Amino acid sequence: MNEQVMSQAHSQQQIQEERSGKKWLQHAELIAALVSGALILAAWFFTETKGLSVTLYILAFLIGGFAKAKEGIEDTLETKTLNVELLMIFAAVGSALIGYWAEGAVLIFIFSLSGALETYTMNKSSRDLTSLMKLEPEEATLIADGQEKRVPAAELKIGDMIVIKPGERVAADGIIESGVTSLDESALTGEAMPAEKTPGDSVFTGTVNGNGSLTVRVTKTNEQSLFRKIIRLVESAQNSVSPAQAFIERFESVYVKGVLLAVALLLFVPHFALGWSWSETFYRAMVFMVVASPCALVASIMPAALSLISNGARNGLLVKGSVFLEQLGSVRMIAFDKTGTVTKGQPAVAVFQAAEHVNEDEIMQAVYAIEKQSSHPLAKAIAEFAESRGAAPAGHTLIDETSGFGVQADIEGVKWMIGKAGFAGEEAADAFLKTSGKELKGKGFTLVFVKKDDRIAGCFALKDQIRPEAKAVMAELKSLGIKTAMLTGDQPETAAAIAKEAGMTTVVADCLPDQKAEEVKKLKETYGTIAMVGDGINNAPALKTADVGIAMGGGTDVALETADLVLMKNDLYKLVKMCRLSRKMNRIIKQNIVFSLSVICLLICANFLQVMELPFGVIGHEGSTILVILNGLRLLK
Repeated sequence: MNEQVMSQAHSQQQIQEERSGKKWLQHAELIAALVSGALILAAWFFTETKGLSVTLYILAFLIGGFAKAKEGIEDTLETKTLNVELLMIFAAVGSALIGYWAEGAVLIFIFSLSGALETYTMNKSSRDLTSLMKLEPEEATLIADGQEKRVPAAELKIGDMIVIKPGERVAADGIIESGVTSLDESALTGEAMPAEKTPGDSVFTGTVNGNGSLTVRVTKTNEQSLFRKIIRLVESAQNSVSPAQAFIERFESVYVKGVLLAVALLLFVPHFALGWSWSETFYRAMVFMVVASPCALVASIMPAALSLISNGARNGLLVKGSVFLEQLGSVRMIAFDKTGTVTKGQPAVAVFQAAEHVNEDEIMQAVYAIEKQSSHPLAKAIAEFAESRGAAPAGHTLIDETSGFGVQADIEGVKWMIGKAGFAGEEAADAFLKTSGKELKGKGFTLVFVKKDDRIAGCFALKDQIRPEAKAVMAELKSLGIKTAMLTGDQPETAAAIAKEAGMTTVVADCLPDQKAEEVKKLKETYGTIAMVGDGINNAPALKTADVGIAMGGGTDVALETADLVLMKNDLYKLVKMCRLSRKMNRIIKQNIVFSLSVICLLICANFLQVMELPFGVIGHEGSTILVILNGLRLLK
């Protein structure tokens, strides 16, 4: 095994060890919290035996508070700032100093329990996002010199031929050269139904082969594969922080310092200013330290954001970071590219119009014989239409193709020409449209004329097909108060026809890539936060310019790298779902912030009015933290 493969194996082993460590830490925190609770319960039973009960409380302190104390100290040493973990430890120790061992231990217990729950949230999201890592095959069956041999998947090069046997995972992105099967692509797309695959179709690393054997030509190296792109997206999402979370993290340090300063004042001022006893003054200062801690506020955002990222990953929606989810929730305009986004990018014959006194069957047979030999998308669409009209395969026909204009051939002494108006003859094409093809004009069709000898025999009107879900998606976005626009390089008539059919409100045609970016800037000035959806290289500048760039999963590599969110299954319904969930996330975050601040204010007021004891302060404070985390976890579903 060479050095590169050994390095990769070492990296994978390191990743597994890190995962095992995190998993063990999650369970360790939960076990420590439960043991701490059990010790508190035992201490309560032995209340009459003072020495034993205090010993059990001390053990509860040490076992339940170790993880959070360690985390707080390490973070303080690293950032040189105080944090909420240390504040809670100080409060618990302060409670013990004034003889409230049970209250201090309960504070540690609930704090450690909420910490274990938060760790679970983080690890749950991380597991959902990185579960693809273990799906990547380590070896592939390479065909070399007519022989099959097993090689590390990392060594595969573009152009290599590999064999994917039934039940195996695809080892590299590529094109099927031979074989028919169905592939389970759920790990990448979230789609449960297997995808039928035939020669010429693309396959992706990590997907599972059904019961057919495939020969695949590798088109991307291991590092260039869609699988690896997803992993990079995952890493980006895990490391990103939303503006709201960044503010909370900055606020936490200042707030903790403010609380400690207030506690220092409360240790003396009430005694002299209000006439409280020293024990009451110290007690109220400790209660204040507990209830004023911003635990719930700190937990208001991250669990909700990671839950939504995790939800999206399981449903074929990859997000580079929570910042984009937050922005998506406030989007008021979404701009779409046309081809491959609103439409399938596959032209189809919408209308065929034959000239008067012409045998339509003869036209279909001739057209099928000619266009069947061309690889042009329009020719394929016309050949499929002719076949659906009963045209049957005939003998081989010699054709003469003029690239970009059309094709011609002689069939049984008859000269046939198929192509644009300029190829078939501008005057003859205009005359046909004025007589037989009036309904084809001005509707955004791409017109292909059929000329038999010296006369136009018919005209195919083709149009890119809109996605089946496009119209319903635009209607749902409208119901959410989100306006839609189409930015396309296509001609105005075609763009207007597609936009009208899809139900879009704004259309900008004849857009070059840089012009699309300029149009996005104009939309941002009018509507504020803007999202852009596209799939091609020409959309990359606009995707980057928009506040949220969204790529179709079947799009180009450049679009996938530039975008902030990827729809893996090219399903626009998923976009609507993510818009709804992003708004829900923003609502949950606002609910959490308002709730946590309200609880803190209420508990502080109750403490100064001397109507609340430490146990209720502990329950109120830590209970609000747990409720905030659970509220964020709702987005996992």
